[in-house]
Amino acid sequence: MANTETSLKEAMTSIEGALGVALVDYSSGMALGTLGGGKDLDLTVAAAGNTDVVRAKARTMEHLGLKDGIEDILITLGSQYHLIRLLSGRGKDSLFLYLALDKGRANLAMARHQLKRIEADLEV
Repeated sequence: MANTETSLKEAMTSIEGALGVALVDYSSGMALGTLGGGKDLDLTVAAAGNTDVVRAKARTMEHLGLKDGIEDILITLGSQYHLIRLLSGRGKDSLFLYLALDKGRANLAMARHQLKRIEADLEV
Protein backbone atom coordinates (compact mmCIF):
# COMPACT_ATOMS: atom_id res chain seq x y z
CA MET A 1 0.00 0.00 0.00
CA ALA A 2 1.24 3.47 -0.89
CA ASN A 3 0.38 6.87 0.58
CA THR A 4 -0.71 9.87 -1.49
CA GLU A 5 2.76 11.35 -1.96
CA THR A 6 4.25 8.02 -3.06
CA SER A 7 1.36 7.38 -5.46
CA LEU A 8 1.66 10.81 -7.07
CA LYS A 9 5.42 10.34 -7.49
CA GLU A 10 4.81 6.92 -9.03
CA ALA A 11 2.39 8.45 -11.55
CA MET A 12 4.84 11.18 -12.55
CA THR A 13 7.80 8.81 -12.95
CA SER A 14 6.17 5.68 -14.38
CA ILE A 15 3.69 7.20 -16.83
CA GLU A 16 5.35 8.43 -20.01
CA GLY A 17 4.36 11.99 -20.88
CA ALA A 18 2.94 12.87 -17.44
CA LEU A 19 2.69 16.65 -16.98
CA GLY A 20 0.91 16.72 -13.64
CA VAL A 21 -1.15 14.60 -11.30
CA ALA A 22 -3.52 15.30 -8.42
CA LEU A 23 -5.60 13.40 -5.91
CA VAL A 24 -8.91 15.23 -5.61
CA ASP A 25 -11.88 15.04 -3.25
CA TYR A 26 -14.87 15.73 -5.49
CA SER A 27 -17.23 16.29 -2.58
CA SER A 28 -15.29 19.50 -1.82
CA GLY A 29 -13.33 20.13 -5.04
CA MET A 30 -10.08 20.29 -3.06
CA ALA A 31 -6.82 18.73 -4.18
CA LEU A 32 -5.48 16.49 -1.41
CA GLY A 33 -2.12 16.33 -3.14
CA THR A 34 -0.52 17.52 -6.38
CA LEU A 35 2.71 16.95 -8.24
CA GLY A 36 3.94 18.52 -11.46
CA GLY A 37 1.94 21.08 -13.33
CA GLY A 38 3.35 24.57 -13.68
CA LYS A 39 2.39 28.02 -14.93
CA ASP A 40 0.41 26.53 -17.83
CA LEU A 41 -1.20 23.81 -15.73
CA ASP A 42 -2.46 24.96 -12.34
CA LEU A 43 -3.44 21.69 -10.69
CA THR A 44 -5.51 23.39 -7.99
CA VAL A 45 -7.68 25.06 -10.65
CA ALA A 46 -7.82 21.79 -12.60
CA ALA A 47 -8.93 19.90 -9.48
CA ALA A 48 -11.85 22.27 -8.90
CA GLY A 49 -12.85 22.34 -12.57
CA ASN A 50 -12.70 18.59 -13.00
CA THR A 51 -14.83 18.19 -9.89
CA ASP A 52 -17.59 19.90 -11.88
CA VAL A 53 -17.01 17.43 -14.75
CA VAL A 54 -17.35 14.42 -12.43
CA ARG A 55 -20.46 15.81 -10.75
CA ALA A 56 -22.09 16.62 -14.11
CA LYS A 57 -21.45 13.12 -15.45
CA ALA A 58 -22.79 11.52 -12.27
CA ARG A 59 -25.95 13.67 -12.49
CA THR A 60 -26.42 12.76 -16.15
CA MET A 61 -26.07 9.06 -15.40
CA GLU A 62 -28.63 9.40 -12.62
CA HIS A 63 -31.10 11.18 -14.94
CA LEU A 64 -30.61 8.45 -17.52
CA GLY A 65 -31.18 5.77 -14.90
CA LEU A 66 -27.78 4.18 -15.52
CA LYS A 67 -26.87 1.90 -12.63
CA ASP A 68 -23.17 1.73 -13.42
CA GLY A 69 -20.07 3.38 -12.02
CA ILE A 70 -17.68 5.74 -13.77
CA GLU A 71 -14.31 4.13 -14.31
CA ASP A 72 -12.58 7.06 -15.95
CA ILE A 73 -13.25 10.16 -18.02
CA LEU A 74 -10.99 11.21 -20.88
CA ILE A 75 -10.72 14.75 -22.19
CA THR A 76 -8.67 15.10 -25.36
CA LEU A 77 -7.16 18.49 -26.15
CA GLY A 78 -5.00 19.47 -29.11
CA SER A 79 -1.73 18.72 -27.31
CA GLN A 80 -2.80 16.98 -24.10
CA TYR A 81 -4.88 14.18 -22.65
CA HIS A 82 -6.62 14.80 -19.33
CA LEU A 83 -7.56 11.59 -17.56
CA ILE A 84 -9.88 11.47 -14.54
CA ARG A 85 -9.94 8.12 -12.72
CA LEU A 86 -12.55 7.73 -10.00
CA LEU A 87 -11.35 5.71 -7.05
CA SER A 88 -13.34 2.97 -5.42
CA GLY A 89 -13.03 1.12 -2.18
CA ARG A 90 -13.12 1.90 1.49
CA GLY A 91 -12.38 5.56 2.15
CA LYS A 92 -11.98 6.37 -1.55
CA ASP A 93 -15.59 6.87 -2.65
CA SER A 94 -15.41 10.63 -3.21
CA LEU A 95 -11.88 10.74 -4.67
CA PHE A 96 -10.39 10.80 -8.13
CA LEU A 97 -6.94 10.85 -9.63
CA TYR A 98 -6.43 13.52 -12.26
CA LEU A 99 -3.59 13.06 -14.73
CA ALA A 100 -2.52 15.46 -17.47
CA LEU A 101 -0.43 13.97 -20.27
CA ASP A 102 1.57 15.33 -23.19
CA LYS A 103 -0.33 13.88 -26.16
CA GLY A 104 2.81 13.58 -28.30
CA ARG A 105 4.73 11.51 -25.73
CA ALA A 106 2.01 9.56 -23.95
CA ASN A 107 0.61 6.12 -24.62
CA LEU A 108 -2.99 6.50 -23.50
CA ALA A 109 -3.66 2.78 -23.03
CA MET A 110 -0.54 2.36 -20.90
CA ALA A 111 -1.36 5.50 -18.90
CA ARG A 112 -4.82 4.13 -18.09
CA HIS A 113 -3.30 0.79 -17.09
CA GLN A 114 -0.67 2.44 -14.86
CA LEU A 115 -3.23 4.74 -13.23
CA LYS A 116 -5.44 1.74 -12.42
CA ARG A 117 -2.45 -0.01 -10.81
CA ILE A 118 -1.58 3.13 -8.81
CA GLU A 119 -5.19 3.38 -7.63
CA ALA A 120 -5.11 -0.21 -6.40
CA ASP A 121 -1.99 0.46 -4.31
CA LEU A 122 -3.16 3.81 -2.91
CA GLU A 123 -4.00 3.87 0.78
CA VAL A 124 -5.95 6.96 1.84
